[in-house]
Amino acid sequence: MELGSDDFLPPPECPVFEPSWAEFRDPLGYIAKIRPIAEKSGICKIRPPADWQPPFAVEVDNFRFTPRIQRLNELEAQTRVKLNYLDQIAKFWEIQGSSLKIPNVERRILDLYSLSKIVVEEGGYEAICKDRRWARVAQRLNYPPGKNIGSLLRSHYERIVYPYEMYQSGANLVQCNTRPFDNEEKDKEYKPHSIPLRQSVQPSKFNSYGRRAKRLQPDPEPTEEDIEKNPELKKLQIYGAGPKMMGLGLMAKDKTLRKKDKDGPECPPTVVVKEESGVDVKVESASPKTFLESKEEIESYVCRMCSRGDEDDKLLLCDGCDDNYHIFCLLPPLPEIPKGVWRCPKCVMAECKRPPEAFGFEQATREYTLQSFGEMADSFKADYFNMPVHMVPTELVEKEFWRLVNSIEEDVTVEYGADIHSKEFGSGFPVSDSKRHLTPEEEEYATSGWNLNVMPVLEQSVLCHINADISGMKVPWLYVGMVFSAFCWHIEDHWSYSINYLHWGEPKTWYGVPSLAAEHLEEVMKKLTPELFDSQPDLLHQLVTLMNPNTLMSHGVPVVRTNQCAGEFVITFPRAYHSGFNQGYNFAEAVNFCTADWLPAGRQCIEHYRRLRRYCVFSHEELICKMAACPEKLDLNLAAAVHKEMFIMVQEERRLRKALLEKGITEAEREAFELLPDDERQCIKCKTTCFLSALACYDCPDGLVCLSHINDLCKCSSSRQYLRYRYTLDELPAMLHKLKVRAESFDTWANKVRVALEVEDGRKRSLEELRALESEARERRFPNSELLQQLKNCLSEAEACVSRALGLVSGQEAGPHRVTGLQMTLAELRAFLDQMNNLPCAMHQIGDVKGILEQVEAYQAEACEALASLPSNPGLLQSLLERGQQLGVEVPEAQQLQRQVEQVRWLDEVKRTLAPSARRGTLAVMRGLLVAGASVAPSSAVDKARAELQELLTIAERWEEKAHLCLEARQKHPPATLEAIIREAENIPVHLPNIQALKEALAKARAWIADVDEIQNGDHYPCLDDLEGLVAVGRDLPVGLEELRQLELQVLTAHSWREKASKTFLKKNSCYTLLEVLCPCADAGSDSTKRSRWMEKELGLYKSDTELLGLSAQDLRDPGSVIVAFKEGEQKEKEGILQLRRTNSAKPSPLASLTTATSATSICVCGQVPAGVGALQCDLCQDWFHGRCVTVPRLLSYPRPSPTSSPLLAWWEWDTKFLCPLCMRSRRPRLETILALLVALQRLPVRLPEGEALQCLTERAISWQGRARQALASEDVTALLGRLAELRQQLQAEPSPEEPPTYPADLASDSLKESSGKDVPKGLVENGDSVTSPEKVATEEGSGKRDLELLSSLLPQLTGPVLELPEATRAPLEELMMEGDLLEVTLDENHSIWQLLQAGQPPNLERIHTLLELEKAERHGSRARGRALERRRRRKVDRGGEADDPAREELEPKRVRSSGPEAEEAQEEDELEEETGGEAPPAPLPTTGSPNTQENQDGLESALGATVDPSAPFSTLTSRLHMSCPQQPPQQQL
Repeated sequence: MELGSDDFLPPPECPVFEPSWAEFRDPLGYIAKIRPIAEKSGICKIRPPADWQPPFAVEVDNFRFTPRIQRLNELEAQTRVKLNYLDQIAKFWEIQGSSLKIPNVERRILDLYSLSKIVVEEGGYEAICKDRRWARVAQRLNYPPGKNIGSLLRSHYERIVYPYEMYQSGANLVQCNTRPFDNEEKDKEYKPHSIPLRQSVQPSKFNSYGRRAKRLQPDPEPTEEDIEKNPELKKLQIYGAGPKMMGLGLMAKDKTLRKKDKDGPECPPTVVVKEESGVDVKVESASPKTFLESKEEIESYVCRMCSRGDEDDKLLLCDGCDDNYHIFCLLPPLPEIPKGVWRCPKCVMAECKRPPEAFGFEQATREYTLQSFGEMADSFKADYFNMPVHMVPTELVEKEFWRLVNSIEEDVTVEYGADIHSKEFGSGFPVSDSKRHLTPEEEEYATSGWNLNVMPVLEQSVLCHINADISGMKVPWLYVGMVFSAFCWHIEDHWSYSINYLHWGEPKTWYGVPSLAAEHLEEVMKKLTPELFDSQPDLLHQLVTLMNPNTLMSHGVPVVRTNQCAGEFVITFPRAYHSGFNQGYNFAEAVNFCTADWLPAGRQCIEHYRRLRRYCVFSHEELICKMAACPEKLDLNLAAAVHKEMFIMVQEERRLRKALLEKGITEAEREAFELLPDDERQCIKCKTTCFLSALACYDCPDGLVCLSHINDLCKCSSSRQYLRYRYTLDELPAMLHKLKVRAESFDTWANKVRVALEVEDGRKRSLEELRALESEARERRFPNSELLQQLKNCLSEAEACVSRALGLVSGQEAGPHRVTGLQMTLAELRAFLDQMNNLPCAMHQIGDVKGILEQVEAYQAEACEALASLPSNPGLLQSLLERGQQLGVEVPEAQQLQRQVEQVRWLDEVKRTLAPSARRGTLAVMRGLLVAGASVAPSSAVDKARAELQELLTIAERWEEKAHLCLEARQKHPPATLEAIIREAENIPVHLPNIQALKEALAKARAWIADVDEIQNGDHYPCLDDLEGLVAVGRDLPVGLEELRQLELQVLTAHSWREKASKTFLKKNSCYTLLEVLCPCADAGSDSTKRSRWMEKELGLYKSDTELLGLSAQDLRDPGSVIVAFKEGEQKEKEGILQLRRTNSAKPSPLASLTTATSATSICVCGQVPAGVGALQCDLCQDWFHGRCVTVPRLLSYPRPSPTSSPLLAWWEWDTKFLCPLCMRSRRPRLETILALLVALQRLPVRLPEGEALQCLTERAISWQGRARQALASEDVTALLGRLAELRQQLQAEPSPEEPPTYPADLASDSLKESSGKDVPKGLVENGDSVTSPEKVATEEGSGKRDLELLSSLLPQLTGPVLELPEATRAPLEELMMEGDLLEVTLDENHSIWQLLQAGQPPNLERIHTLLELEKAERHGSRARGRALERRRRRKVDRGGEADDPAREELEPKRVRSSGPEAEEAQEEDELEEETGGEAPPAPLPTTGSPNTQENQDGLESALGATVDPSAPFSTLTSRLHMSCPQQPPQQQL
């Protein structure tokens, strides 16, 4: 039975070698080294060093090849025998008009070959039937017992096999007891298998090729009419192959007569049925021949059995030989003329006994590239295993391969690109030729011995002496494999070595058998498959036959295996059978090589080929003679091996030529066989390629024979035959002698070397003689033997001794000028002299070394005498020490002399260092002396000096540590303490770095105190920058300074004041500094400059206003410079704003419908052109901005005494004034707040630039206020104010038909704050919003919405102007208004003038409408945020957490959503109130002349101590402020 997929057991692994780099450099040497181990397995694997990775040199795009076709089950020998048997038995039935259908038994195809063989082994059909042993036959076929399978096998044997066996044996078919199935149940046992029949299978879709003969196509199925006419056919359900019972009458319906005659029984046609059902019946028979001839022609036919021609309608004509047979004369007789082609028994026997054709691989018709072949191979493997190719285990592929190879059912076909010539297609290794330039890396691999193009022609290789490029042996072959593609069992040509390298791809699985088991393997294969070897005796040389390794191992053949991965070598040894297959797509390269040890195997191979009559690849005799002709070029081992082979060859040639003479052949002529083609010098008997000699005939010039077959040349007389020879018998011994000299030259040389090294003759050789022996070994290329290595070692040792001796002599001659190196000790000198005396070579330097030894010994005695005398003489010791150094040899007493000299030197150095007059040494010097003293020879003086040094070092380190603590301690010490430390440390005679640093720090502290005294005692208060510099210096000093604390307090107070002033003036996140805000804007005249500077301030790229005023850092220290620059800046600012107003007024209004962006168009702070509804115009610079991008005023937000004090129709009181962020740079605090800052400034003992700028700003504001009050107090203006008061009273007295106005909550809070003049609780007013409780939020939102709706409804009722302002009155007021808007101070007079100017012109309905829309949008957003806040608060309460304070909860979202400077100002005012103790600024003055205004004026005058004249100079204001706040000592300032 065939093996199952799980039955294959992998053989043991072959040896694997991993050479080191040193071993890897000599390929053939390493192979010779591992041969004793690897040869026992037949094959071995070599893994190169990891970094040996040759580049792939094949030109992939140009590489095209045509692969071979391989049907896997035709490769295995036993499977092929079965398939051949099936072919023969199928042909047997085919020529009789029947088609063979192999039955299935127990769900597997019946192995007819095994059945036939087992029947023969069991004694034959008759014996088995007689003994009823069919059950045993079933058991031997591995069928389970107990199912009556034996009877079924008997039935199949009788029907299919037995007729064929009878014909094969020559017996008559009448003896075959062929009978039909006894019943229907028996018929049902025969079921044709579902696998397509091998004989009728079409080539697989993988290719369109088939090796064997064309299979018989299926015959047409019988029609229903045929079945109806034949009752037996209708009765049967399942039919099998084979002859049927006579009388069934299975004839074609359209045939009536067939003429046939032949002696022998007839096989009726076979009726088969499809497997699917028992009704679909098919009669497989061809159309019958009809014979309708005239009566005369019919009478000419005679039956071959009875020799009669009557009853011609019963005559059968054989389609093969045209003989005639009566159907009743055949045995057994036929009931009627059969259908289809019919052959007589004689033709059937002749056809069946025809030998099969020789098996071989077909070549595919498709040409592949590497890419196309790889795609096909990977696709096939992935589809076959249904998984990615790299995930298929090698074990699974191996088992599946042998399952397919052993299967007769599955016909898997693969392709293999084998034996591709590298000379034509290019090697995978880099090759040095003129075709392409190689890189240095490629050049390295191109010359490597492991390059398969190089290895066959290495110096130690035999094949390098063959001139021809033998493809596959000297020239590598390439192999492109796919999964299951295989190479069959074979040995290499001439039994040579082979080496295979896998360049890349999936592994290649190998199987190997050692050479000792080669004949055993051949015997087993011949024994198991004799049918194959009968037809092809040299079958194993055809590389077309596999046999399962398990089968071979079961018969005692040792088999090993290995998986060759990419980058690995596999080597096969001489006559080692090997085979294998590929695991997948890969690329390999292989070549043969021969070494000296192969020569005996090569000679035996030629004898083996002679017996097999196989052609040789090359002439072995020619190879030996060619090497013998140039023995000096041979490697020594190779020369010795060639000599042995040549000797055997010469002896055999003598014997053969002697036999030729005995036969009487005396004619001879010389022939240069190497110049003849191989086919012209081959023995016609054994096919051996002749070289030394051959026998030819004058009368038969077309052939010759070797001298081993002199009787097989021709029948001509011996006198016509003559010898053709290459060398005479005298020339061959001469060649042999040369080889012997070359081979034995090593022995002669070795004898000389042995005598020289062992001094056998008592004479030492000179170095020159030994070098000559080594040179001879190198020139003659002797092997690297142990003797040669001894000679090299001796030479190396002698040359080293000579060099060392010369060094000793030259060192003495150089004296103190010689190069310092490792000196030889006295013991080493004696040993060196002994070494030179023991060497087997003569050296004249020995005398020089002896003289040096005598000098050293004399010096040693003198040194011992000097050391023994005490006290030591330093001069004598030094002199002896210098003499010892000149010797070049280290004497033990010289070390004692050195220690004595060092001791004296150290003591002198200690005395010099501690002398009072010497310069103070450092701690490092002291430590160095102590360390050096530890290595000095001990004595009392040395111990005393070391103790003094240690004590001094301890004291110095203690004071140094104390000074270090003073320098690094967090708590600094006063100068007096440091002075005391320094005074005490000065008494130590050591230089102390920390004490020196302490001195320098103390000197810096004294200089600092002097600077502080100078600043404090000056005529003016010091500047803040100077104080900060002094504080920074004082903090870095490691000295405790009392003045530093005072200065830090003064600087801290100044910083506190500046921070308070910054919070008062600067907006939150302002891009301006306090000094810039307090100074006038000198470049206000240029809109582009002003805008670009504002954008630069936002980006941090700007110049300060102080720089624009022309003030340097030094100018800021001078109050006079600041005042002058400030005055000039005021004038520039005023002129600039007038120019800017004129420029901006000329720009088109964004509210116009035809406004387009031009160079004169306004640009908002966002960088876009403001257009349409929502644009606002600045009242100062007259430029336009988006209302959403800037802070806009709130209508009715200006405080009034009561909610009813001014009706809503008094539109001129509405807060519609808008200043852009470019004009309003600060929060603009009230004058009263500024005066409070000035009072605090007067208490500072420090001068700040911001303070002086604030004084200038205050003077400017007071001056403007005075002028504004004068203007408001004039008769015209007073009358106008009175008129406005009357209008308010009239509007208040008029009853409103509408709902009483409800003012916003913030208006009510402001009115309450103004009317009361007292503080409003902070919980109620913050950020300008009225916050009471969350319950009032909805009421306030509804009230605010109604207010905005009410204001919107009042817009159509607004009329104006309500006052008539003459130009003489308007112009001064407008100028005052402009100057007041430039001030970074809030003044009530500014608002009063604004109301007068507003009342004197029509209401600006567009602006009011824009402000209302903006306020509505803001309130809508605030309302949504308020509702989200309330929901969040309620969720907190529901979760059980404590809800935050409602007022704070409402306050925080308002702060978050406040996005403009107005909201920031409100928040900053609250923060300022917190810092100033909760004091709110005084209530604003609504109109000039009111009681509140007068009270505030009186408060201001009282704060200044006198009535302030608006025209009073700045110095007067300063002096009055100083008088109101008397100066306090600096140390009492906060």
